[in-house]
Amino acid sequence: MNLLLIRLIIFAVLFFAGLKLYRMYREWKLDRDGPQQDGDQGNRMVRCRWCQVHLPEDDALRERGDWFCSGEHRDKYLAERKEEQKEENKQERDD
Repeated sequence: MNLLLIRLIIFAVLFFAGLKLYRMYREWKLDRDGPQQDGDQGNRMVRCRWCQVHLPEDDALRERGDWFCSGEHRDKYLAERKEEQKEENKQERDD
């Protein structure tokens, strides 16, 4: 009975050591090879600043570091920002 228990413990230790070595090897290989590039560079998803809808980067418009789903949303957002800046400037002058 004691011999069976010792064999079971040794087997468990060897199994977990092998599993750990396999995971270390897999991580090392991923680090060495770098990220996989399947040609999906343009399929990153971005969010429209106006309506918060996600869309592929290829279909989106970019203006001043922000992404938009259409020219209409870009124009609305920029007009709103312009109004906010006018109000801030007016409040600063009043102070």
